[in-house]
Amino acid sequence: MNPGFEYEMALGTNTTIDVKAGLQVALDPLLPDVYEELAFLPAIAGQYRYYYNFEKRQRNRKQIYGNSANYVAPAAAVFFPGTRTIENEIVKGAFGYTGVVTGLQRSFDSGFNFSVDVGAAYYLGQFDSAIYPVANLSIGWIVSEKRWCVGR
Repeated sequence: MNPGFEYEMALGTNTTIDVKAGLQVALDPLLPDVYEELAFLPAIAGQYRYYYNFEKRQRNRKQIYGNSANYVAPAAAVFFPGTRTIENEIVKGAFGYTGVVTGLQRSFDSGFNFSVDVGAAYYLGQFDSAIYPVANLSIGWIVSEKRWCVGR
């Protein structure tokens, strides 16, 4: 979960670019046991989303407003943890990942929306690069729907 700002803009009929900046809960690949502890880090993340079930949702009389559909997306993020001490060693520098996720987004007439996705990504930085899981949860409010919402 990341308190911050998110912007989603339509690029085509079923595609959007989604960019986020804020604080994000993340794995720290420099820790001896990566899954032991989560970090709360400043981050910038982006996804190129392909929504694939608008037509099916409409046929079933389900809402598609605000891109309420399922998606697949290549995803990338860069984390800026600052200087920290791990195993009595001072560590500096950013790290990031690039991978693929699948998820869903739901938006409501009130403006409330959420998205959740999971996948796998290749983490790189000042450590031995490796593949780790990725999971994102965004809960928010639609401020402006002019450029990216379908269904209105």
